[in-house]
Amino acid sequence: MRFIGTILINTLAVLAAAWILPQGILIEDNWTALVAALVIALLNALLRPILIVLTIPFTIVTLGLFLLVINAGMILLTDKLVDGFEVTSFWYALLFSLILSILTSIVNKAKKDGKRDAYGD
Repeated sequence: MRFIGTILINTLAVLAAAWILPQGILIEDNWTALVAALVIALLNALLRPILIVLTIPFTIVTLGLFLLVINAGMILLTDKLVDGFEVTSFWYALLFSLILSILTSIVNKAKKDGKRDAYGD
């Protein structure tokens, strides 16, 4: 049940990020956004850790900024894998990944604060 909630939050974040960047991110419909969120989640779970380990020297030299390139790469790979989800350039992929990260962080923080309040902390 927790996974479904996370995917739905990510789907809404994908739609919101695409709304913020209408020239660079094109999403055909809500189902495409759901599929894109699923693919992004799978790529982040399976491929991203491998890429992070393989690129440790670049990450150290760039003080962690190379992780943004990895995130943009995950978005561009999602573009290739999902029909109806289109990213026009690397820079839009980078902005999209930043916006997606910010939105999901805000929602996760709000969820965490809501749980603390519910238990009287």
